[in-house]
Amino acid sequence: MQHRDRAGVPPNPLRDLWERVVPQMRVPSRTSDAEAVVRELFGLAGIEIGGTAPGDIRVNDARFYERVLRDASVGFGEAYMEDWWETDALDLTIAQICRANLKQKITGSWRMRALSVKAMVLNLQARARAGASIEAHYDIGNDLYQRMLDERMVYTCGYWKHATTLREAQEAKLDLVARKIGLRPGMRVLDLGCGWGGFASWAAEKYGCSVLGVTLSKDQVALGNELWGPNGKKLDVELQLRDYRDVQGTFDRVVSIGMMEHVGPKNHRTMMQVIDRCLADDGVALVHTIANNRSRRHGTPFIEKYIFPNAVAPSIAQIGRAMEGTFVLEDLHNIGPDYDPTLMAWWDNFDRSYAELAPRYDRRFYQMWKFYLLAAAGAARARDGQLYQIVMTRIGDAQPDCRAS
Repeated sequence: MQHRDRAGVPPNPLRDLWERVVPQMRVPSRTSDAEAVVRELFGLAGIEIGGTAPGDIRVNDARFYERVLRDASVGFGEAYMEDWWETDALDLTIAQICRANLKQKITGSWRMRALSVKAMVLNLQARARAGASIEAHYDIGNDLYQRMLDERMVYTCGYWKHATTLREAQEAKLDLVARKIGLRPGMRVLDLGCGWGGFASWAAEKYGCSVLGVTLSKDQVALGNELWGPNGKKLDVELQLRDYRDVQGTFDRVVSIGMMEHVGPKNHRTMMQVIDRCLADDGVALVHTIANNRSRRHGTPFIEKYIFPNAVAPSIAQIGRAMEGTFVLEDLHNIGPDYDPTLMAWWDNFDRSYAELAPRYDRRFYQMWKFYLLAAAGAARARDGQLYQIVMTRIGDAQPDCRAS
């Protein structure tokens, strides 16, 4: 039963905070009221506006306060991009905000309501939209990603159990996947959402497999085939510009490393049907995906607008419903905490290389990318999201030896 206050009205943290603060205002201006509310909200997360502790923020434009209350994550991120506020430890600021669950206390954003309605009515990841969504992030320039990522161009969470560098963490993750699915020489492998071919190259070079990778990013296909194909390392790797729904053929192993976040809730079942269709008898599949702690229809408005259009990470419940009746979950491994050091390493690489990138990526982009990477690191640190590796077999197949770490 929902708790009610003495007047019989359900409690509302933002309303209660507003009613507590506003009567004390000497100047009844809208801006000063908003500032008081925002200061107390951030105080709930241990963040002092104008303070000097790590994670505290400094406001450079008084319009910041109304913008945050009105536009929530979009306003907070855009204000950072426009230098309306700053902090010496953005990752820590976001971690504190996530731990205090402040985003649930600011619920009036029209953007959030609009995204919910849009996601309910439309298939935001339908074929007609899928290419444009991928292009908006992955085709902004290989020069950026070559400087930010490791040598194999792996743009997913690394595995830091015994690693001390980004390269070691990514190679450990690639080998972890290979061991979980039991790769052997001569196997034919399908990589759905292959990126620049990091896993495909590892499976071919280290395990003697033949790998087909598919992606909707033209830049990824071009550079990946250059790196691993006849003009590069001459590995048994082929990257194709193709929608995952169009893949045909039979493969001993199927992997998807970092694609399910882009599939969308209306297509989770379709993705599992594609894996089922392409997987050989007694085959093993693995899905590596960022995951939300609760089921959602859309992503965070700022990320939707500026970073990953139409992307939304699944929850474990949504993944389970998509698998139901087709696959057995053989192993579930959560390496979510490893995303924090991965993102911090990407940020260090990007920041260190920015002088070379500046002619093509202006300061506003720098601020946007900084907000994206460090906010994501802070969210991972606060356990606001997870990273699941799921090993699957068909119902009736023998259980494989897949519990590697």
